[in-house]
Amino acid sequence: MKKILAISGGVDSMVMLDIFVKKFDKTELVVATFDHSARESSKEDCDFVSEVCSALEIPVYRGKAEKLTKISEEKARALRYDFLRKIAFKEKGEIFTAHHLDDLVETITINLFRGTGFRGLACLSSPGIRRPFLDGLLDPEEFGFSAFDKSSILTYASKNDIHFRLDPTNETSVYLRNRVREKTRSLPLEKKLTLFELWQAQKSLVKEIDSLTESILPENLIFSRSIFSELNDSTSLEILRAALLRAGVSTTIPQRKEFLTAIRTYASEKMFNLPKDKMVKIHKQNFML
Repeated sequence: MKKILAISGGVDSMVMLDIFVKKFDKTELVVATFDHSARESSKEDCDFVSEVCSALEIPVYRGKAEKLTKISEEKARALRYDFLRKIAFKEKGEIFTAHHLDDLVETITINLFRGTGFRGLACLSSPGIRRPFLDGLLDPEEFGFSAFDKSSILTYASKNDIHFRLDPTNETSVYLRNRVREKTRSLPLEKKLTLFELWQAQKSLVKEIDSLTESILPENLIFSRSIFSELNDSTSLEILRAALLRAGVSTTIPQRKEFLTAIRTYASEKMFNLPKDKMVKIHKQNFML
């Protein structure tokens, strides 16, 4: 299976590229780089990645967003991952990103700040996307480190003469992640590793819950309304999440809460509107997705 490396030109991804070139057959590697068009130097970053890949004789795909005056972190991330998934589908490969321990700490902190549910503590674990600095594919001790944190990655880059690009937006306080980074960068490595262990445990728990929930869904996705009155909110919302995903509908927690309220309170034959204009008729005793 092809390894689709998400390379931005920054130090994290360039270190990942260097390690993969050394550890794996280059014929397995494909690079994907994406220009968000949010700043003038983003095209130069992609040019840099293309030049490095050309010298390494590794194929590279370039993606580009329409130029916008302002783009949110969430929108930029969504555009990038849509591009990466298209390349993975075309190459029949798996996506690899350079997220490391500090990224994990920042993401969990941001999720907690935003009032996440328990799934937000099992972040950076999307299906089809590997995080080799976090998921055990690469052993940090092989390189003399206790973990792949930012400090270790910078040390590796220095020792191995890795060239990389600097993103000027990483220094601005406009983005929430940068403000969080400023607050968490001084956290001792031991504390970060403790959080890493908790993250691993949480991922296992989420996987177990997903497996159990999926196993109890009816094949025809017809549900008795009484079930959702008998079960507590947390369990009901997990069942709805799994059922809606099977029905091809992606929802947020607030949307599922509104749906749960409708299931419990709506009069017979009333309609509920889900995302993508999917309408559900709630009958007296049941409903079907």
